[in-house]
Amino acid sequence: MDWKIRRFGQALFTVWAVVSLTFFITRMMPGNPVDALVAQIGPQLENPQEAYELAETYMNINPQDPLHIAYMDYMGSMLQGDLGHSMSQNASVNALMAEAIPWTLFVMSWAIAISFVVGISLGAIMAYWEGSTFDTVLTGYATTITSIPFYVLALLLLIVFAYQLGWFPTGGRQPSGVEAGFNLPFMLGIIHHAALPVISMLVGSGAASLTMRGNSVRILGEDYLRVARLRGLADRTIAVRYVARNAILPMYTGLMIAIGTMFGGAVVLEEIYTYRGMGYYMIQAVRMRDYPLMMGAFTVITVAVVIALLIADLTYGKIDPRAGGGNREAF
Repeated sequence: MDWKIRRFGQALFTVWAVVSLTFFITRMMPGNPVDALVAQIGPQLENPQEAYELAETYMNINPQDPLHIAYMDYMGSMLQGDLGHSMSQNASVNALMAEAIPWTLFVMSWAIAISFVVGISLGAIMAYWEGSTFDTVLTGYATTITSIPFYVLALLLLIVFAYQLGWFPTGGRQPSGVEAGFNLPFMLGIIHHAALPVISMLVGSGAASLTMRGNSVRILGEDYLRVARLRGLADRTIAVRYVARNAILPMYTGLMIAIGTMFGGAVVLEEIYTYRGMGYYMIQAVRMRDYPLMMGAFTVITVAVVIALLIADLTYGKIDPRAGGGNREAF
């Protein structure tokens, strides 16, 4: 139980540290919220003091206050779940994030599921036929596809399949002229728009297949497999109950880490495909110097990654008894 309390404490400390770092870095960036507001509103402001009042409304802090006072006000608002008001979108950051999160999760869930299913399957086959031509070709393919940055692949897919061939839309996240809801045309439309972003993220399947291959090859040399063969167990039973089951276990943590990696990738990917998710809004916030939206999006991404890693740490012992409470307490 002590290690669980420590993990919760570490997770809370990580979120606090990242949010605090984001606040101070944002405040030290060139320009300030007042300058951004004056540039956007311009002649509409008759009294310069109105800019400070607007900045306080948007960011939940008064730019004229000392840094430590502004920090306390900001953290107080964060604890209440108030992320501020977006200056560029003229909407609540909470509302923007609530509207954008499902779209980002839609793309990420498909990408993670497909990449790990394909990677695990290919890795198991590669290990079973270790040293064969099939293994050599797939290993070379996996190494190559993993070495390609996802954004390079995204640009290539966009140019070839969207602009040149016209098979996929060049941007957006849902079809136009179709009623939104749980109907077949709309569902097929959002899948069509999400196809290229999902494919761009599938570079992770190469890393998953190499990891699964390495785990399987290592397990194939274990003594308990020799005992299983001496007991006369069928190859299929050995492959499923001993090799695959034990080779997949270490990849569970990698699955949760992949969530964090894809959250980071979504920032660039959604900008490339004009896919209005959290990453898209974060890029727009940086471009427009929209401090509340920038800090709110980064905070949401941080919390999501920390929660994913916390879930992985707390549940791994349930999946693999060898990493149970005894080992944790000893650690």
